[in-house]
Amino acid sequence: MVERFLPSDKKREILQKANAVTSPEYGTPPNERQIEDYIKNGIVNVDKPPGPTSHEVVSWVKKILNVKKAGHAGTLELPSEA
Repeated sequence: MVERFLPSDKKREILQKANAVTSPEYGTPPNERQIEDYIKNGIVNVDKPPGPTSHEVVSWVKKILNVKKAGHAGTLELPSEA
């Protein structure tokens, strides 16, 4: 009997070019980051309800998170039914 394997069943060899430690000046490991770092450098996904404009929602987010800069990447709002 011939054994058949899926590619995911085969043992994989881990190749490592170098064993190095990253300098803390280049960032912080995710599990050690403060929430302020996520807010300052992250993305907030908002499920915008129909009604307020994207500009209004950005303004609310800036006030709630107490940040100076925020923006949006467009809208996928469904057209309202007449």
